[in-house]
Amino acid sequence: MNLIIRPSRDEDAPAMAAIYGTSVANETASWEYAAPSVIEFARRRTEVLANGFPYFAGEQDGRIVGYSYASAYRARIGYRFVVEDSVYVLNEMKGRGIGKKLLMTLIDECVRRGYRQMVAVIGDSTNLGSIKLHEACGFEHVALFKGIGFKFDRWLDSVQMQRALGEGSSTPPKKISSVR
Repeated sequence: MNLIIRPSRDEDAPAMAAIYGTSVANETASWEYAAPSVIEFARRRTEVLANGFPYFAGEQDGRIVGYSYASAYRARIGYRFVVEDSVYVLNEMKGRGIGKKLLMTLIDECVRRGYRQMVAVIGDSTNLGSIKLHEACGFEHVALFKGIGFKFDRWLDSVQMQRALGEGSSTPPKKISSVR
């Protein structure tokens, strides 16, 4: 497998939007009911980047097979050293280590930028692939919200997992090296 993890580019948006759209239509990772258009997906990506967060693409043999990005965990200033991760992989490529490489690259970049905690908000407690991925990357379970979302005519749990970045909460933070 010739997998390259690199910063995403504008021209990746259609392939990434297709990956996300398949997830929205068939899975509970996202609780959106309708996939955003490519234009809306590209706008969201641009917003993530404009806010100073990293956004990566996984490319294999010229094809986008997954992506990962960090975003603000919460809007309040006190959370500015905490990010939430998102990782999506093309369905037929799942189970090949792509998600782990995307997430570890994202973790490394967030450490480099000075973030101190990463939170995974996993849609549905039956999403064992995402839970196992996060465990393999050093995340711990911190919360389970039962029946907090509704999709596909059923109530869904939300699993929250957390991982310290760099020195975590053991020392005061330094300035974040981004535009935030």
